[in-house]
Amino acid sequence: MNDAAPAPTPAPAPRRVRVRAPELIGKGGWLNTGGNELTLADLRGKCVVVDFWTFCCINCLHVLDELRELEEKHRDTVVIVGVHSPKFVHEAEHQAVVDAVERYGVHHPVLDDPELATWKQYAVRAWPTLVVIDPEGYVVAQHAGEGHAGAIAKLVEELEVEHEAKGTLRRGDGPYVPPEPVATHLRFPGKALLLESGNLLVTDTTRHQVVELAADGETVVRRYGTGERGLVDGAAEEARFNEPQGLCRLPGGKVAVADTVNHALRVLDPGTGEVSTVAGTGAQWWQGSPTEGPAREVALSSPWDVAWWRDEVWIAMAGVHQLWAYDPAKGTVRVAAGTTNEGLVDGPAGEAWFAQPSGLAATDERLWVADSETSALRWVDPEGAVHTAVGTGLFDFGHRDGEAGQALLQHPLGVTVLPDGSVAVADTYNHALRRYDPAAGEVTTLATDLREPSDAVLVGDDIVVVESARHRLTRLRLPEEAVQVAAVAHRTRREATEVAPGTLRVDVVFRAPSGQKLDERYGPSTRLLVSSTPPELLVSGAGTGTDLFRELVLDPAVPEGVLHVSAMAASCDDDPANEYPACHVHQQDWGVPVKVTESGVSRLPLILAGMDPAETA
Repeated sequence: MNDAAPAPTPAPAPRRVRVRAPELIGKGGWLNTGGNELTLADLRGKCVVVDFWTFCCINCLHVLDELRELEEKHRDTVVIVGVHSPKFVHEAEHQAVVDAVERYGVHHPVLDDPELATWKQYAVRAWPTLVVIDPEGYVVAQHAGEGHAGAIAKLVEELEVEHEAKGTLRRGDGPYVPPEPVATHLRFPGKALLLESGNLLVTDTTRHQVVELAADGETVVRRYGTGERGLVDGAAEEARFNEPQGLCRLPGGKVAVADTVNHALRVLDPGTGEVSTVAGTGAQWWQGSPTEGPAREVALSSPWDVAWWRDEVWIAMAGVHQLWAYDPAKGTVRVAAGTTNEGLVDGPAGEAWFAQPSGLAATDERLWVADSETSALRWVDPEGAVHTAVGTGLFDFGHRDGEAGQALLQHPLGVTVLPDGSVAVADTYNHALRRYDPAAGEVTTLATDLREPSDAVLVGDDIVVVESARHRLTRLRLPEEAVQVAAVAHRTRREATEVAPGTLRVDVVFRAPSGQKLDERYGPSTRLLVSSTPPELLVSGAGTGTDLFRELVLDPAVPEGVLHVSAMAASCDDDPANEYPACHVHQQDWGVPVKVTESGVSRLPLILAGMDPAETA
C-alpha cells in the first residue's frame, strides 16, 4: 500500500492555435501543371512548402537552389508550390513568368499571382518568404529570407512521422508536369564577349554552358561544358558550369567567367578549351565568412558579371550587394565596395550601398555598374568612391528619357561603353537599349522591342544585343539619333502597410531553429539597422542597434514612404557534447512601403526565422 500523497494533476499545456492555410489564388493561373488548376484540397495529404518569390530577386533565386535537394529527397511526400509575386511591372507579365520558370529550372507548380492576392492572404512582407502547410491543410511555419532549407527539411521529417502515424500522409507523385522542351541554339543567354578572332563568346545560362559563335552571331563553333549543372574543371567536353553569366577578357587571351550558381569565378582558355576555377569554394558566402584572402578559400555569392579594371577582375557580387575584386597576380579576393546592405547610397567604397549589381563595364577612369534592383546606372572612380548617374532608389522605376536626374530605367542588367565615352544600358525590363551621355547628363533610347536584353557588345560600327528572352543575339546599327518614347514612371505595385502617426514599434520576431541557441559568447548576437525613404519620414529611430525591436517616431508631415529594415541574428548548434558547434547567421532585409493613416497599426512585426504563425499575432 502506498501512503504517499497523490501527485497533483499537471496543468494542461496551452492549446496551440491552428491556422488554416488560405486558398492559393492568382489571376495569371498555374504553370508546370499540364494546364490543370490546383487547389489546397488537391494537395491534402502532402507536406506543402509555399515559396513566395519574384524573379528579379537574387535572394529568391538562392532559395530556388536551396529547395532543389529537399524537392528531390522528399519527392513522394512534399509538394513545393511557387507563388510568383511581382515587384516590377514587367514581372506582372504572364509570359515573363513563363520565361523565368524555364530560365531558372523551376521544377514544381507555380502560381502566377500578378495582383498579389495570395501574398496578401498570407500577410507576406518580404521576398522571399516560405510557408509550410501540413498534410491536413494547416500553416505550421513561416520563414522570411534564405538559408532555411535545413530547418524546413527537419520539420518535413517530423511531419512525415506524425502524419504517417495519423494516417493523414499521402505518398506518391505530385502535380508537377514538365513543359515541352524547345530546340534553339541558345536558351536564355546571359552575357557576350567579342574574341580576338572576331567570334563571339556567349554564356548559355539555362543550359549551363559557354558557347562560341561565329562572327555572324548564329553559327555554333564550340560549346564549353557538358550542359549539366555542376562544378567540374577540365576539358571543354568534361567541364561543368551552373547558370554562368558574366564574361571578360584577361591579359593573355583567357576569359574570366562568373559562374553564378556555383558561386565561383572560372577561367576558360578559348585556345585549349580548358576550364579552371580560380576563386570561390563552391559554397555561398554568408555573414561572418571571410571577405578577403586566398581566392580558393573565400566563398562568393552569385557573381553576375566581371570586368578587367586596374589590374584586377572586378566582380558584380549580386548575392551580397557588393563589388569584389580578384587579383590574379596574388591569387586573392577582397571586398572592393559595398556594405551588404541593399539600397542606393553613394560615397566611399566602404560606406556605399548597392542593390544586386548585375552588369559591369570599364574605362580607364570609371567602372560602370548596372545596379539592377535600384534601376540605376552607377560608377566607381579610381579612388573607390561610388556615384549614381541615373536612378533614385529601390521602388522607383520606369521608362523616361531626358535629364539624368529625372530619367528612369527598369531593372537593367548590362552596361557597354560606346566609342564616344557614353554608355549603353541593357534596360532589361523595359525591353530597350538606352544611352547615358555623361557630357550632356542625359538619357536617350537607342532601340526598343528587344526582349529582356541582358548585355551588349560592340562589333565594328554595330552593337550586338543579347536578347535573353528571345534566345538570340541581335545586331543593331548604332543610330545617330535616339528613338523617342513616351515617358512612363512607376512605383512598386506592392500595397502599402497603413501605420498610425506618431510612434511605431518594429518587432523583428526571431527564434533560433530547433536544436540551436543564440550565440552570445562574444557579446550581442543580433543587429538591427533601420532607415527610410525619404529620410524625413523618421523623426527618430533610424540607425543601428543590437535589439531586435525599435521604437520609431514618424513625421506626420510625411504621409508615405518606405521603411528599410535589416536584421541579423547568429545561432549555434545546442549540443553540450560538441566542443566546436557549427554556427549559423540569419539575415533578412525588408523594404516596407508605409502610409500614415489615423486607423493604421502601431506595431510592425517582421519574421526573421521559422516561427509558429500564432507567435506573431
